[in-house]
Amino acid sequence: MISFLVAIVALVLGYFLYGAFVEKVFGVNPDRKTPAYSMNDGVDYVPLPWWKVLLIQFLNIAGLGPIFGAIAGAMWGPSAFLWIVIGNIFGGALHDFFSGAISIRLKGISLPEITGRYLGKGIMQFMRVFTIALMILVGSVFIIGPAAILEGLTPFSLDVAGLTISTNLAFWAVIIFAYYFVATMLPVDKIIGRLYPVFGFALIFMAVGIIVALFIGDYHIPELLGNMNNQHYRGGAMPIFPMMFVSIACGAVSGFHATQSPLMARCIKNEKYTRRVFYGAMVIEGVVALIWAAAAMAFFGGVKGLNDYMITSNGNAASAVHVMSESLLGGFGAVLAILGVVAAPITSGDTAFRSARLIVADFVKMNQKPVLNRLMIAVPLFLVGFLVTQFDFAIIWRYMAWSNQTLALITLWTITVYLLRNKKLWIISFIPAVFMSMVIFSYILFAPEGLQFSYHVSVIGGTIATVIIVAVFFYYQKLVKRKNLYEEI
Repeated sequence: MISFLVAIVALVLGYFLYGAFVEKVFGVNPDRKTPAYSMNDGVDYVPLPWWKVLLIQFLNIAGLGPIFGAIAGAMWGPSAFLWIVIGNIFGGALHDFFSGAISIRLKGISLPEITGRYLGKGIMQFMRVFTIALMILVGSVFIIGPAAILEGLTPFSLDVAGLTISTNLAFWAVIIFAYYFVATMLPVDKIIGRLYPVFGFALIFMAVGIIVALFIGDYHIPELLGNMNNQHYRGGAMPIFPMMFVSIACGAVSGFHATQSPLMARCIKNEKYTRRVFYGAMVIEGVVALIWAAAAMAFFGGVKGLNDYMITSNGNAASAVHVMSESLLGGFGAVLAILGVVAAPITSGDTAFRSARLIVADFVKMNQKPVLNRLMIAVPLFLVGFLVTQFDFAIIWRYMAWSNQTLALITLWTITVYLLRNKKLWIISFIPAVFMSMVIFSYILFAPEGLQFSYHVSVIGGTIATVIIVAVFFYYQKLVKRKNLYEEI
């Protein structure tokens, strides 16, 4: 219990102390006009109140991540607390802040355009393809998951005007798909701006309700000290490094967030709200992830009990969420559980497709105010998304996990180069960029969906690859100084 409370306090202090420091390094200018006003188009560039932008950003980046990822991460034990806190404050929140703040300074452009500016045109072309592919994967995953849950919660069929409709997986997938299309096409303030703050608040309320119920009940949250060993039931096949650092993304470090920050960069009214929205949303997500990790360990009687449950439920985190919510919060908890595992991923899925639309629009320089222009981009994206839903959900999810952290790695190096070229304190993003390089390269070499080398070979290979990238960066640093490639934005 003490470790959990200390972790919560550390995240809050991280926002007020390190968040303020990061904001100072960036150099927020309250007098500078933001893209929400300078490029207002009534569709994607729309000024919204900062609290709405905060809750939308939180819901966009959250989805299933801080719930399912935290529960899966808790299978390694209380070491998950440490990664969530350190990863969030020094990596994820910084990552989200700068991806949003830089976008604001560059007229709200999407992530691939930002990486192209600082890492070169070759990386930009790769990022355009890679990011759009990831957005489609995320959107598709967040169709299949909620559709499967809704299939299990509803009758086998519905009688509508004498017509019997089978409420199977395909039925719900079509319904969600149709909603995605409408939400992606409409101006940001019509559905997203009105409903998502409510869903965002509900997701926070759900997490708070869970932890209050744990405190009131007779539950024990394991302590971090003396419990930092690998407690995953698969042992050496799932080492803490790098496996846990990829499993727990939302709440710690997640590349998907960098694709969502530019969406809200187009809606923020003043740069002075940048820390509240981007750094703040990530800290809130970290708190939610801590709560679910702690709840999973405590509710099932410890880390071993959690592992046993996950084995018997075939690794179904949704089942764990439903059991915990209904037991701790009663019937109201069951409703909240449905909201958490159905509404939350749907709201992240549609913004994933919206982000994909804007990335393509930035690439082809197509104004998104005319409806026809939005249709020309959205229709092909949704056709590809539909094809992706035909693949095995488990395979899509596995590849999405490491793709997501690869995106975080590229974003952190982009931020580092931005800071270098603007004569700012680049070391603050350099350190997490180096760490995530080690994580990703080691993971790709070791993981079942990777090259499946031995653990030691994978870590050595990951170290070598990271050293090469660091050497390239320091060479570039000298080049920037010699050719005076500095800028000021």
